[in-house]
Amino acid sequence: MKKAIITVVGKDTVGIIAKVCAYLANNQINILDISQTIVSGFFNMMMIVDVSGTRKLFDDLNKELSQIGDEIGVQVKCQREEIFEKMHRI
Repeated sequence: MKKAIITVVGKDTVGIIAKVCAYLANNQINILDISQTIVSGFFNMMMIVDVSGTRKLFDDLNKELSQIGDEIGVQVKCQREEIFEKMHRI
């Protein structure tokens, strides 16, 4: 299984989760775990996903998720699990 971490941050608006999750489903990316909060009108979501079922290149996924974020006014980032773990290990 190849895992990735997706983060979504920005001003809360209708449809953020729906837009991101629809993209993931259309690309055979399974959500393994999800956490979402809204604090003072700001949306924050972190997902752990399984990208082993998609045919897309990781760089293309990252670019397309970023474009979706631009469309809905949030920042969407996708990192490989191993990179995320190394960056946050101290």
